[in-house]
Amino acid sequence: MADAVARANAPTTPATSTVTHGLRPDPWPELVRFVRSGDTQGTVRFVTGLDEAGRKAVAAALPGYVTEQRRRMDGWWDWRRQFSPLLMAGVGCLGGPAAVTGWLFRRGFRWRVEDARDSGWVLDLLRDRPEQWRADAAGRMVAGLRTEDTHEWAIVAAFVRETGIAPPAGDRFVAGWLRTLDPATAGADPLFPHLAPRVFEIDGLGEVFTDRESGAVHRLVADGLLERADVIDRVVGRLLRDGPSGMVALVDLHERLGPGLAEVTPRIRDYVRLLPVAPAGVASMALAQVQRVEEAGLLADELFAEAIDGLAFRPEKKLLRATVTWIGQAVDRAPGRTDAGLGALALILGQDALDLQDRATRQAVRLAARAGEQGREAITEAAGRLPADLREKISTAYGETIAEEQAEARPLVAGPGPGLPPPIASAEELAQQVAAVRWPLEAHEFERVLAGLVTWADQEPQALREALRPWARRLDPVDLGFHGWQSVERTYDLLLRAVYAFAAPQDSAKLSGQVTANGARWDGSGPLDRLFQQRARELIAIFESGARCPVLLAAPTSGTGHVDPETLLDRLERLEAAGVAALPADLTQAMLRLPRTIDPVLIERAGTLTSDAGRACAEWMRSGGPAHPDMTRWVRRQRGHYGSDADVRAELSRSLAELPAPFGELFMPGNGHSYFPAWWPLALPSHREVVAAHLMSSLPTALESNDRQVMVLAGLAHGDGPVGAAMAWALVCGMGHRDAADRAAAVDALVTLAARGEAPVAALGEAVAELVAKEVVKLSRVISALDEATQAGAHAVVWAVIAEVLPRLLPAEGERPRSGLADLLAAGARAAGLAGARGELPGLAAVAARKGSSRLVQEARRLRLQLT
Repeated sequence: MADAVARANAPTTPATSTVTHGLRPDPWPELVRFVRSGDTQGTVRFVTGLDEAGRKAVAAALPGYVTEQRRRMDGWWDWRRQFSPLLMAGVGCLGGPAAVTGWLFRRGFRWRVEDARDSGWVLDLLRDRPEQWRADAAGRMVAGLRTEDTHEWAIVAAFVRETGIAPPAGDRFVAGWLRTLDPATAGADPLFPHLAPRVFEIDGLGEVFTDRESGAVHRLVADGLLERADVIDRVVGRLLRDGPSGMVALVDLHERLGPGLAEVTPRIRDYVRLLPVAPAGVASMALAQVQRVEEAGLLADELFAEAIDGLAFRPEKKLLRATVTWIGQAVDRAPGRTDAGLGALALILGQDALDLQDRATRQAVRLAARAGEQGREAITEAAGRLPADLREKISTAYGETIAEEQAEARPLVAGPGPGLPPPIASAEELAQQVAAVRWPLEAHEFERVLAGLVTWADQEPQALREALRPWARRLDPVDLGFHGWQSVERTYDLLLRAVYAFAAPQDSAKLSGQVTANGARWDGSGPLDRLFQQRARELIAIFESGARCPVLLAAPTSGTGHVDPETLLDRLERLEAAGVAALPADLTQAMLRLPRTIDPVLIERAGTLTSDAGRACAEWMRSGGPAHPDMTRWVRRQRGHYGSDADVRAELSRSLAELPAPFGELFMPGNGHSYFPAWWPLALPSHREVVAAHLMSSLPTALESNDRQVMVLAGLAHGDGPVGAAMAWALVCGMGHRDAADRAAAVDALVTLAARGEAPVAALGEAVAELVAKEVVKLSRVISALDEATQAGAHAVVWAVIAEVLPRLLPAEGERPRSGLADLLAAGARAAGLAGARGELPGLAAVAARKGSSRLVQEARRLRLQLT
């Protein structure tokens, strides 16, 4: 370990500079001085001077010391600064490769203060180990990597390089290498020849391959370190493998490489296969290459047909317009491909976008004279679904009378509501579930664990403590939300603390004392989040005090979050029989989860309860709970959480704001972001409009994010209570999200409301018009969502909404039309046709009567013709 001694020889603190090395009967007390002062450098120097017996003594003392310090937790910072010294002590003193690897990746040490010298110290401490031991340890370290971007990667990579073992091909290791790839030094890296061929094969490449990595790979090709043909093959192959998730960064690399015609032609079949499924950016690149080969006369007929057929099904208008133009040019160059081109044009005629239909119709008319039997049949069959004017043009060109085909509407069916997981059936199952809890937490998982904890803590307390003991022993303070000198009061942390309070009441009480003394850091939760958190806090206090809680009142009996009234009365009677008072937040949540309509027999039964909680519940049932609120809302401009400058706010009527605590706070929409909006419908399952009002403060600023807040809408629609402006605004925000999956959740909610006859049509029309006018949402995204709802059978509601929107958005004479308005007219025509709608729409006739053939005017005429 001479290198370690030299590396650690720099001056250190006065307390450690006088330490000498040599044989000691018990080196542990002296090592603890270095550890507790956070002196990693001194620890390394001390450990390198130990003999075998000294290392064994340290190795034996380390686990117990860590456990003791973790439980004492005199101060998080004092504990955290010991992590790096402890890490080095374990690496230098533990015996087997498995023990050293496990110590290096110990969960608690991930919070240590990083030091650039860590890798060198670890290497020096392990340099004297036998070669076979080092090779074994290197393989274990690679397998132990948790993620590709942790600071452990540098340590593991340095050890792999030094040991000279065959570099592993695991995705995490390769991804970590790619993140640090430097073209200037890559050639000298012993890992390069082993890992470079694996770069394009790793899963999750999109997370690590950015413009920087693209430039680095291009530089390696330019410098001759990577073979150009091989890289082109791997780029195209990876794009094929990823299909719809193809990476734009790989397109950038492809463009940097700039393959010539001689390089593209042998790979042309792969480029053709990219056209139907790849993202638009990838498909555009592939189309450009296919067109180059076709223009050179090198594209086989079957590949031309495959290419245009694949493109014809794509939704992107830009690609479809390019395809229509290319078909005409390609057929002019090779007339024998006319029928193949007409077959693809027939598919494009079915796109139901008037401008595309018009463009494809003109091309089909131009090619009519060359059409064979197959091409004529494809075009005339597709023309039956076209508007009358386009159908007439094809009828004339092809000399056939083409009858109109009527589209069939899909039945309207509400989607399935959220399910309720089964209760936890035993103390052992609860312990297993607790050990599996991870952040982010789901609301039903929270409720299931909380209810199971109360049940089995009361029924089998000794068995539950025994089952939880291994879990509790492994906990670090950070696992319970204790970061720095404060506690982070997340719902996830509080749930684990509730379990911990039962499993180790004395240790939990000490932790709670520190939280009280140091304070808790606010995590941005709103009032609905805090209701869940307060219920967990109540149980923490109960378990730490040794009091009894026989049953959880608010445990849901339905996937929507509702509590069956009869079940709640059973629970209240059980509390009264046990002489136990209800927990306030638990009682509040239970009453909020009651349905809006309750059987009079149950109301009468509630009146027989004698406890304070029972009388409160009886009064709630008699009155029906808080009344439906009046809602006001507004939009103002300011910077939001994700770059949006739209700030949407909702206010409820004063009558609810003046309700006694804690109800008043719950019914006032919060401001800002929450990690758990998906929980909110379970908090207020009979007050959907109130939940939607809370969502209005966060959804508009998250329209470009990927945090999946919109997903809450699909479950919210299955709840209870009237819906109005707040639900409408939340739905429109969801329909305006950039992500198709989020928009689909909003569509599911709209379809559910439509199937239940609850869609707030007028409010939806007003919300679309205002949120589009204020540039909170993009009209194109809303139209896409409305079209999806039409296809799902909600055409009548979609048409009713569009009929509300159009008069507000149609341009007056001389006014410039809003972008996307023609698409809205087209969506209206589709929905109106399926709904069999008739009548006049204010402002539509004036737009339809304008001169010219702009798409806006064409779509206005089409819709008016449909309605009249």
